Amino acid sequence: MSTAARSLARSLPRHLARRAAPLRVSAPRPAPLVPAHTTSIRHGGTLPDRSSAFTKPTEDHLKAIRGFLSSPTSLLSTIDGSASPDDLAVYNDDWMNKYHGKGPIVVKPKTTEELSKVMKYCYDNDLAVVPQGGNTGLVGGSNPVHDEIILSTSNLNQIRSFDPVSGVLVADAGVILETADHYLAEQGFIFPLDLGAKGSCQIGGNVATNAGGLRLLRWGSLHGSVLGLEAVLPDGTIWNGLSTLRKDNTGFDLKQLFIGSEGTIGIITAISILCPRRPTAMNVAVFSLPSYEAVQKVFSEAKGQLGEILSAFEFWDKQSASLNHQFSLVKHHMEEHLGGERKVFETEGDFYCLIETAGSNAEHDEEKLSNLLEHLMSNEMVLDGVLAQDQTQFASLWSFRELLPEASGKAGSVYKYDLSVPVGKMYSLVERIRERLQQAGLLEGDGKKEGPMRAVIGYGHMGDGNLHINIVADKYKEEYEKVIEPYIYEIVAENNGSISAEHGLGVMKAPYIGYSKNDTSVEMMRKIKQIFDPKGLLNPYKYIV
Repeated sequence: MSTAARSLARSLPRHLARRAAPLRVSAPRPAPLVPAHTTSIRHGGTLPDRSSAFTKPTEDHLKAIRGFLSSPTSLLSTIDGSASPDDLAVYNDDWMNKYHGKGPIVVKPKTTEELSKVMKYCYDNDLAVVPQGGNTGLVGGSNPVHDEIILSTSNLNQIRSFDPVSGVLVADAGVILETADHYLAEQGFIFPLDLGAKGSCQIGGNVATNAGGLRLLRWGSLHGSVLGLEAVLPDGTIWNGLSTLRKDNTGFDLKQLFIGSEGTIGIITAISILCPRRPTAMNVAVFSLPSYEAVQKVFSEAKGQLGEILSAFEFWDKQSASLNHQFSLVKHHMEEHLGGERKVFETEGDFYCLIETAGSNAEHDEEKLSNLLEHLMSNEMVLDGVLAQDQTQFASLWSFRELLPEASGKAGSVYKYDLSVPVGKMYSLVERIRERLQQAGLLEGDGKKEGPMRAVIGYGHMGDGNLHINIVADKYKEEYEKVIEPYIYEIVAENNGSISAEHGLGVMKAPYIGYSKNDTSVEMMRKIKQIFDPKGLLNPYKYIV
């Protein structure tokens, strides 16, 4: 480590103040208020009518289902008075308070066999079912639309096995992500997925939605790390595909159909997953930058100089930072852990980025990071920066990024969009949405507390081209949604992107799949759904409509 780099390590905030040459941002082109796409489709917030093909749950159904369960607490219902509507609200409503189901029955089997019997009975009696894990989704995928039976995997919560030689974990679908990671930490391993909702989301739901998370840059997609699955099919059949082999080239790789299927062709009850060794040396730095072009340049330099130890690269805009401090979430962490009321950055920027490294050799990693810091400073590529020196500061710097969704929720009702476009075009989508809302008279400047639109913020996973746009409104209103959708999906399609990078389709994005998939692809998906679930009972009204 150089003398200059060592001097920076002695105090925190570790300021790298430099004046960077201004980098020009090309002006976004004007956005039309009338979408070019004129096909008549329902909006994501407009729910479809209840299908007459499904039977309404009754007390007779309730009694029959109860007979399949080993514990009386495994079933809750407003039909027989064993639960009140308030008791079921946590299952019927999503955490954003955007989607509100009317499911009168919640079933929580304790074994795969119990779940299988319940599912077979529902199939034989035309009872629609919505599978539910931790209910932490953002597109209404785990909530009933009408009176579907809620089949929760929360009681399927056992670690089945772990092989410390191969690193393969086999666990029930209802195991909480953070619980699984803590278990692996004791063995010196790490779960290859990290989310802000890790304290409540379940690993089966993570796989069913193909969750991406904060470190996909390092650990890759669940399509690569999941080795096998156990699932209950719509007719109650138990499919045991719980292989622990890394290589198996015998026929179709059926598990891939279930990863990201959002509980529409089967209910995942267990997974086997390859878990890497836990890094023993981790560092995190946060920088302020003058422009989105500067963020891209730093990202390119980080990839080139950090190589295999780069584990995360996150970015957010100044509107995100303002919202976070406005609601005192990050400010509290900074004051408590980073030196009282001292400013974190002497020079604020229009953008911020977080760089995390994870490896097994602290000296080697520190040298690489120090070289990068020196390079960024000497070439005036950043305005300012701080580097954590202990675990408390590590967590506090991560709070800049991780608390953004919570800050948005505290500011108002949030329209959340999870998009994937080429990295160079990511932020232009945020600018065009702001411009559209301003033209519609809904957004004044960057937003006001008392306005209909309070903020439009952009942040995301630079490492995998995943952009999150949070539009904070005073309330959920159809007139707002009509201004935003389908326009936001049209500009994604213009840039050859995806309308869902990691949150899935659910009920929110099901009407818009055509903006990401062509007609042939959608028809193939419908045929697969028909093969597995000819009655359409499993998670209806969603995904493919």
